[in-house]
Amino acid sequence: MDKPRETDLYPPIKAFLEGQGYEVKAEIGAVDVMAQRAGEEPVIVELKLAFSLSLFHQAVARQAVSDAVYICVPRGSGRRFAGALKQNIALCRRLGIGLLTVRLRDGLVEAHCDPAPYRPVKSKKRQGRLLREFQRRVGDPNAGGQTRVGLVTAYRQDALTCAAHLAAHGACKGAHVARATGVETATRIMAADHYGWFERVKTGVYRLTPRGHEGLLAYRAATRA
Repeated sequence: MDKPRETDLYPPIKAFLEGQGYEVKAEIGAVDVMAQRAGEEPVIVELKLAFSLSLFHQAVARQAVSDAVYICVPRGSGRRFAGALKQNIALCRRLGIGLLTVRLRDGLVEAHCDPAPYRPVKSKKRQGRLLREFQRRVGDPNAGGQTRVGLVTAYRQDALTCAAHLAAHGACKGAHVARATGVETATRIMAADHYGWFERVKTGVYRLTPRGHEGLLAYRAATRA
């Protein structure tokens, strides 16, 4: 089977737009596809074989000509394409650009979003979660842009504080650690033991594991105690 070409996208797109009453022509100036219907501004479609930054650059440039700008790519299959499609639909909505796909085996055209002004919907729940983490985080222990692995969160700082107390005082009751360190959730953190730092000696009493000592050394700069 021959590799697809951008020109393979044109016949299905032309038929799709003509079915809606548009007159359609290709390669008008710098525009891949231009469609005109009486009394309306032109519809512009930029064709590419895959999502790319240059495709979005072209579409944004075409918005100087018309508000009705679409990008079009072949419809892929599998989870990878589905994920890319979802992300690029979101980007198109932010940019006020429409998105079309063409299933090359049968020419099916699907409109995933139409050009429209972007109206963001903010999540108070997500904003609150970020603000709580910001307020609880002591200092600025991470470098902007680092990976999530080993990231020092407020939760990790609380765990480090508990670990430092156990390292200094030996096995302790969770309630005692909470009072001494100010970490109200000390018992819950040590019981959950997400990092393998704590070992329960008996009900409500915990001690530091060898891995916990290693954690204190590895995150010394982030320890609150």
